Amino acid sequence: QVQLVESGGGLVQAGGSLRLSCAASGSIYSINDMGWYRQAPGKQRELVASITGGGTITYRDSVKGRFTISRDNAKNTVYLQMNSLKPEDTAVYYCNADRVRVSSSLGAYRYWGQGTQVTVSS
Repeated sequence: QVQLVESGGGLVQAGGSLRLSCAASGSIYSINDMGWYRQAPGKQRELVASITGGGTITYRDSVKGRFTISRDNAKNTVYLQMNSLKPEDTAVYYCNADRVRVSSSLGAYRYWGQGTQVTVSS
């Protein structure tokens, strides 16, 4: 089975920084896309940033210039460096791995981490 384990959330003042990490473990043959989503209370889960295996990156507009996503393919790990944090960034952040294969002959699946709380105080 494939598991995603997140770390790095916490409480920070506005203007501060946090770095999230997510490591995928298990019998992994390949992972295409990795990314971060977030969900604030009473709101839908939304994409924050994603990165493909080839390095193509997408950010939601509200985090451009403040957040940086990166990936270590050898370690099946994705990172999210969050700078200049704002109270509106407060949410549970979820790691996502999409089109994950455990072998070249089996199908591709999507996995989620358990979520890590990020709280930005004003």
